[in-house]
Amino acid sequence: MADRKTRIAIIYDFDRTLSKSEMQDGFIKTLEMEPDEFWNRSGKLAKEQSMDSKLAYLYLMIKDSNERGMPLSREKLREFGKNIEFYDGVLEWFSEIGKVAEQYDIEIEHYIISAGLKEIIEGTPIYKYFERVYACEYLYDEKGTPTWVKNVVNFTSKTQFVFRINKGEFDISDEVGVNKFVPHDERPFPFSNMIYIGDGTTDIPCMKLVREYGGHSIGVYSGDRSKVEEMMYDDRISFICEADYRKGSRLFDTVSRIIGMLSFGDGLRVQGYNDFKSAEKHAIEAKNKDK
Repeated sequence: MADRKTRIAIIYDFDRTLSKSEMQDGFIKTLEMEPDEFWNRSGKLAKEQSMDSKLAYLYLMIKDSNERGMPLSREKLREFGKNIEFYDGVLEWFSEIGKVAEQYDIEIEHYIISAGLKEIIEGTPIYKYFERVYACEYLYDEKGTPTWVKNVVNFTSKTQFVFRINKGEFDISDEVGVNKFVPHDERPFPFSNMIYIGDGTTDIPCMKLVREYGGHSIGVYSGDRSKVEEMMYDDRISFICEADYRKGSRLFDTVSRIIGMLSFGDGLRVQGYNDFKSAEKHAIEAKNKDK
């Protein structure tokens, strides 16, 4: 592996990590229903049918909207994304943290792994900043009407997408590439070059994975810190920060310091790996001469 520019992947959950509430709340309100009522019904359905909770809410969204004569479409779902309220600084975050990366001559790529709906995220003003968005999706007919669930993302399947980013195997339909062996130091985004930002229990497997393999996991909160403090105590995350993305916030400064650290650490990692490959080559050549 020749010397090359350091690349960092920042991976985000969405609901209550970037946004102040669940992304489906706008849809639920069009049904003249309170979010708690919808989610209680969804949870009850999942329990009664021994059903994945994400599939349950995806089913109810179609069922409830059809029963009220307001069938869903891809465009309607994107419209809900336009009204999502984000935490302070989110809209400016990508530009400002990009300036920090430029100071260290580092490339940053942003990714979302969410159990929410990709179509809603597509309607948000921040969608354009992400290289990939992995989230639940519907399959649509030629009229743009959802007919089936195309992809579902839950708290355990989220780790699959961390590995896809790690290996640069982004195609969800490719089950071979994501499972093939690639030496850690030859992967596009080694775990050490990952920052995972999330807020709750659905993020724990990803946070633990990234942290255990040398990356950095940040638990964010708004108001009550107990959830992220428990994750910190259980060794799931590296840092606790308020969900404030403004320049000068603890979150902004923490990510900036990680970027600065990686600007030196990744160069040493690459140097060490290149030295190992050179030594390996010479050792093989020497053994072949002795034969």
